[in-house]
Amino acid sequence: MSIYIEPLPLPNIEQWETRAVLKRTATAHRHLAELKGVAASIPNEAILINTLALQEAKDSSEVENIVTTHDELYKANLFEEAASNLNFKKTTHLWV
Repeated sequence: MSIYIEPLPLPNIEQWETRAVLKRTATAHRHLAELKGVAASIPNEAILINTLALQEAKDSSEVENIVTTHDELYKANLFEEAASNLNFKKTTHLWV
């Protein structure tokens, strides 16, 4: 599937399109392709995506002084009875 993304209207684009930047974009493209291949090998790709969202929720909640461990988040995400933890409810409420 091919998606066209309109280029950003950057002033002085020549200063950003240097040889070093273009070499780095090629490397980044290769690493993203590897990640896509690895993600495709996971039976349920949503597992990978869900863990990223949970980690982000945990980290953002710490800013508000709501401390929850990764274990509590993953367990509560799998087992609803574990979700009775007040900090888990506060953490995930930010993303609902």
